[in-house]
Amino acid sequence: MPKTKYVEIYDDLKQKIEQNIYEYQQLLPSENTLVKEYECSRNTVRRAIGNLVNEGYVQTKHGQGARVIYQDFKQNEYMFGETETFKQFALRNQKKHQTKVVVFEELTVDEAIHKHTMLPIGVEVYHLQRIRYLEENPVIMDYNYFRKDIVKGLTVDIAEDSIYEFLEKQLNQRAVTAKRKMVVERTTEVDEKYLKLDGFNSVVVVTSHIFNGDGVMFEHTQSRHTPGNFVFFDQTQRK
Repeated sequence: MPKTKYVEIYDDLKQKIEQNIYEYQQLLPSENTLVKEYECSRNTVRRAIGNLVNEGYVQTKHGQGARVIYQDFKQNEYMFGETETFKQFALRNQKKHQTKVVVFEELTVDEAIHKHTMLPIGVEVYHLQRIRYLEENPVIMDYNYFRKDIVKGLTVDIAEDSIYEFLEKQLNQRAVTAKRKMVVERTTEVDEKYLKLDGFNSVVVVTSHIFNGDGVMFEHTQSRHTPGNFVFFDQTQRK
């Protein structure tokens, strides 16, 4: 299924902003210019720019247009305001990265899994445990549950590359909404076995519920981060 026009425009403008074709504090071309450039309606352009506003790439002001406010943070900031993948995060920070799957199994959600994940009882899921490496250091332990009816045909090879790339390019699925909670917990024996803790006795635990374009929660993930490699970054708008 091809992308809708406003998504194509959004993706193109976002890429140009990230590549500094449109630089920080620069105004985007006017609506009239973008309408002609992309051969689309004014509403389509406005919808694309609205997405850029929501993700903190531009800020609009009546009579002035859309001004670029995106800045490229070259540190270990995890972009929790969007569904950035580990692979995207590593590439953004120019870090050597690797993902290793240590558990890959197919399960049916029972009462215990439902209570832990909020996935419906009876749904078949892939259950994964993955170690994330940056610069050859194990820094994240992921515990994933993915609905099999949505993430169809998942394999170990895909899980060690990028599940979200597979979703978007092969299955025409998008992670649209993410609900996340962060807490700090004491390390477990599993944390100490797999992660490089550098003397820390706690980890940052991020629990995520991810929804697709149909509003179906298809993923529950608990990510356990080493504190020495975790910096939180978020962006908000005052309504």
